[in-house]
Formats: sequence, structure tokens, C-alpha cells
Amino acid sequence: MTKVWDIHGGIHPAQNKQQSLGGAIRAVPLPPTLILPLSQHIGAPAGPVVSVGDKVLKGQVIATAKGFVSAPVHAPSSGVISAIEEQSVPHASGMKAPCIVMTTDGADSWMAHSGTLAYRDCSAAELLSTIAESGITGLGGAGFPSAVKLQPRQSIDTLIINATECEPYITADDQLMRQRSDDILIGIDILAHILGDPERILIGIEDNKPEAQLALATALKNRSHTEQACTIEVVEFPTKYPSGGEKQLIQILTGEEVPSGKLPADLGIVCQNIGTSHAIYRAICHGEPLISRITTVTGQACGKPGNYEVLIGTPAKHLLAEAEFDQTRCPNVVMGGPMMGFTLPSVDVPIIKSSNCLLATTREESPTPPPAQACIRCGHCAEVCPASLLPQQLYWHAQAKNYERLEAHHLADCIECGACSYVCPSSIPLVQYYRAAKGEIRLIAEEKRQSDRARVRFEHHQARVEREEKAKAAKREARKLAAEAAKAKREAEAANNQATDADKKDPAPVDANDIVQAAMARVAANQASPKDQHQRLQRAIKSTAARLQKAEQGLEALLKDDGAEPSAELLAQRDQQRATIEQARLRHEEANAKLAALDASENTPPQAGAEKAPSPATTVSGDDQNLDPAAMAIARAQKNAAEQASMSPQQKQQKQRDALEGRLKKAQARLSQAQSEGSEQVEAFSNAVATLSEKLKTADLELSTLGQTNPASNASQPVNQQTSQSEENS
Repeated sequence: MTKVWDIHGGIHPAQNKQQSLGGAIRAVPLPPTLILPLSQHIGAPAGPVVSVGDKVLKGQVIATAKGFVSAPVHAPSSGVISAIEEQSVPHASGMKAPCIVMTTDGADSWMAHSGTLAYRDCSAAELLSTIAESGITGLGGAGFPSAVKLQPRQSIDTLIINATECEPYITADDQLMRQRSDDILIGIDILAHILGDPERILIGIEDNKPEAQLALATALKNRSHTEQACTIEVVEFPTKYPSGGEKQLIQILTGEEVPSGKLPADLGIVCQNIGTSHAIYRAICHGEPLISRITTVTGQACGKPGNYEVLIGTPAKHLLAEAEFDQTRCPNVVMGGPMMGFTLPSVDVPIIKSSNCLLATTREESPTPPPAQACIRCGHCAEVCPASLLPQQLYWHAQAKNYERLEAHHLADCIECGACSYVCPSSIPLVQYYRAAKGEIRLIAEEKRQSDRARVRFEHHQARVEREEKAKAAKREARKLAAEAAKAKREAEAANNQATDADKKDPAPVDANDIVQAAMARVAANQASPKDQHQRLQRAIKSTAARLQKAEQGLEALLKDDGAEPSAELLAQRDQQRATIEQARLRHEEANAKLAALDASENTPPQAGAEKAPSPATTVSGDDQNLDPAAMAIARAQKNAAEQASMSPQQKQQKQRDALEGRLKKAQARLSQAQSEGSEQVEAFSNAVATLSEKLKTADLELSTLGQTNPASNASQPVNQQTSQSEENS
């Protein structure tokens, strides 16, 4: 015989349970519409896997679990998905949440399903998978997913089945035990098999349910020949509210207290509700997911109070109609019991997995509480708190929104039983303050988690960027060191060569002409052979011809729309394409000219006794341009240097001024053409003309300071003519 202990605090409100115990569990007709919230449990909401217009069968998955702590949702009947939208859901705040709305077809057709009675031959993992896929959550509390709760990290030596149902008015579990005790025991045996057959299996039940206790005892007696059933013990204890709380029931049956912040599994204990055990039996032995539950409908505003087996998603209005609900006598409908329930914002909200009662009391049965008054510090709330908290301090800190002090006073341990509000002489709704404060704390914690995740991601990003920058810097430093080493090696080799040459002969004075000649000699040595030059020029002609043809084809494509009014963008594209064609044509002609010059030089026989023709590296006049870019650059530099040396300052300035004037005329011509064609480049050409005009004025001014009397009249004359005129005048 298991010893029972008492708990701290607790109250003894009027039970009022006989109203709903007058008959057996009743069936509810199929409603025309079912509303299925995606979140009917603690944890992540389920994700829909159906679309509007889809036809579904009874028991079919319509939303899958989205996370470890989550549960799927199944179709309670056959029909068509009519909407996936936000609807009002059972919640104290009256909030809306995503729901799947389905229209039933009246056939109530099941999908193919099957179970097994040989569950002892299945592994714990297989049974847990079936329970998770069946969407089973706790049916007596906040709806924690059962498969998660049945996977503790510690070994379990005690399994407690909560058959207390301590809250007034509610009799769903009582009636379930009376009528389906054999099925419940099979569900308990399945739980024991999953948990490795704990040493103790205790069914805790209050002494105000003698019929249910007798039904369980009879069922155990009939199964006493099985080894598993012998470990189950029904433990009766005195009625006291809230002995049905998980931690309170554990203390009553074992004498152990679950520390703050810990779980029962830390003590080797798992606690499950009696209704959850029955749902697990239906899932394993019959293959039925959680699509219905027993719900108490009671209160003097109901003509037929009782317990109903109702499909999940049935609107509360439809269920109340079956209980002959008189709305004129009931100011508010409460989901849950009078202690822990909440007022429904509308009777259109659906029944969900955790809905165990609809309470429709009259004004006389549940009079409106008086207005809240100031706390008189009587201490009654602390005396009845089953969690040994200080409700008075919690109330003050909740009013002040001092969340740190609330956490320090273990607000999370409050089970919201309502005992403190029940005994408060000032009629302060203490539980409402605690619920609001818990919601704010959860919101702050979630924001902090998101902020921490963002900070961690940012830090990882910064660290990755720093690593990449360090790697790049290391590569740059390695390349720099390699270049310095190569340079040092070259300098050392050059120094060795110079030292060797110095040993052979004395160094001669270095002349600038010798440097140029040496450079020209290197260019001539590196010059390609005539055959290689010929092949290279032929390739260049072929390449430039292809580019010219491609550019002309592009222009033809742009000119196809000449019949229509061309846009500014099209005109700009045409201008650009014409410039491309001109550039390609010039390169093609230049390649042809170079090839012709090369052929001519090869076909001209040398004359006897004539001096050797000057090297192409030193001549760049007319068509005899050198094919080597380096030689051409040297020749041009020598020619320009000679011309510059022979000019006076006035002639140099005049040459620069003539060049500016030529550029200005070309820019003015381009501006006129762009204006006539309406090109988008008019503004650019205008800016170029203005800039060149300013530079020309500056050049004229400088010429005047150098002694030119009329630079404008001499602007078009060649430099040689201006020089001769100056000599004649002198």
C-alpha cells in the first residue's frame, strides 16, 4: 500500500460535479465546418500540407510537425479544405491564429488505418514514432507533445497516471475511467513498455470518484494474470484542490518535491494524464490519430449537461447546441473549469486537443465578483499557494513590471491554479497579473534569443572577414618577399657581370647616344623575322576584318527601325556603333598598310654600291613605319626631341596653340552633328567645346606675353611660314 503525503496550501471549493455525471458519454453529430488551429500544443505550430480545395479523408495528415517539440494535425472527418486563414482560437487574449478550415461531406470516411495489439513485440522507438505521428499531446494540461515527454534522458523508475481531475465541474476523466477502464490499462501498459517497465506504476485518484476507482480496480483484477498489470496500483487520497498539478501529485504519491527549474524526469518520474493514456491506446492498437476527445459541457445554463465525445475542431457553438445551451441565462462561457479556465471571446471558437470543459453558468450560479480593492496584506494567498510562492510580492512586482524580481521570486513555478484569487478578500485577480507577466517575460526572452543569434551571426561574419583579410595580407606579403628576392638575385647577377667586365677592360665614359644605340640594338635583336611579321600581320588583317563585319551587322540591326521615330536611346546606340565601325576600319586599314610596306621592303632589291638603308627602327616617316612598337616609340621620341630643340619658345607655344585650335574645330563639328541628330551626347560635346575654348584663350594670352602681336591671324599658318615672316620683319 503506497503511502500518501500532503501538499502545502490548497483549498476546498464546491465540487459541482454531479451535474455532468447523469449519463454515459454521448456522441456529437458531425458539424458542417471544422476549424483546426495549427498550434494546439506547447511548441512550434504545425505546417499545413494541404491546399484550399483539396479533398481529405478522416485521419489524414493535414499539417505536419515543424520541430522536435511540435505535433501534427489530422482531419477529424472527411471533406474539403475550404480555407487556410487566421481564425479566433481558444485563448485568454481572444487572439487569432492560423487555422485550417474544412467543410465536412457527411460521409465521415476513414482513410486506411490499422493498429496492433502485439505492442510488446514493437520497440520503444517504433511506438514513440507512432505516437508522434498520431499527434498525441497531453489532454489534461497545457498540451505538451507526449512523444517528447516519453523520451527522458534519465532512467525512469516511477510512472504516475494522473486521474485526479481536481477542478470543480469537470468530469471528463471520471466518466472515461468508468466506461473505458480496460482500454486505459492497455494504454498504461504501452507507456510502461516504452519507459522500460518502471518499478512502480501509480494511478493517483481523489476519493471523490468512487465509481471510477471501482472500475479501475475491477479492470485490474480481471487482468491480474498478466505480469504487467500486477505492477499497477491505484492510489486514493483526500480531495483537495489543486492536487491534480503534476508537481503536487508527485509530492502526494512519492513525498518528493520537484526542485524549481527541474523536471520530474530528473527524479526518475514520468507523469501522464488518464485521457492521454486512452489516446495512446487508440493510436497503437487501432491506428487512430488524436482527432477527438471527451469534453464536459456543464452549468445551469445547459439543459443537457454531460460528457461528449467531440471531434477536434468542432465549433463550441455546435457543441453547446447539443447540450441545449440557453444563451440568455449565461453571461459568459468559460473554456476549462471555474478556477483555471478563461472566458471565451466568442462561441465560434473550436474545441482543441486541450479543451476538457465548456462551463456555461448562470448569473446566480457564478455571480460577478466585486471590484478589486487594495491589498490588505492578509497573507491568505501565501497560505493556500501549492507551490509555496509569495503571491503578494508577485502581484506587486507584476504591477511594477519588475520582471527581474518576478523571476527571482520564481514566477515560472506558478501553476495558475487560482487558489490565491479564490481566497483574496480584496477580490484581486492575481492570476491575471501573473499570466500577463509570464507573457511579457516570454516575449522579452524570445527577443533576447533572437538578438543573441543575430549577434553570434555577426561575430562569425566578422571573424570570417578578418580571416580572409589576414589570408590575403599573407599572400600579398609572400608575393612581395618573392619579388624582393628575385630582384635581389637579379641585382647580384648584374653586379657579378659588371665586376667580370671591369676585370677585362677599363670602363669607358657613358654617352647618351650610346644608350640610345644600345636600346635600338636590343630592339633589333628582339625583332621578329620577316616571316613571323608577315604571319602576324595576316592574322591581324583577318581579325580586324571580322570585327569590322560584326560591327557593320550590328549597325544594320539598329537601322531596321528607321521607319519609326527612333528614341534617344536608339540614336545613342547608333552613334556608338558608328564609332565602333570607324575604329575597326582604321585598324583594318592600318594592318593592310603595314603588310603592304613589309611586302614592298622584301621585294626591293638592294642597289650595288649604295649605302645600307636606314634601319626601320630609326625611320618612321610615311608608309615606312616600323612594325615593332618599341622601335617606333624610340624613333618618334628622337624626331620630337630634334624638332623641339630647333624651335624657339614662341614657335613651341604656337604649335601647342594650333593643336588646340584643331581639337576645338573637331569638337565643334561633333557638337553640330550631335545637335542635328538629337543625340544624348550633346551635353558632353558642349562641355568639351567650352573646355577647349578656355584652353585656346589661355594659349592666346601666353602667346601675347611672348611677343606675338596677332596670334589669331597667324593661327592658321604653319610654323615654318611664321618663322620666315619673323625673319623678314627683323
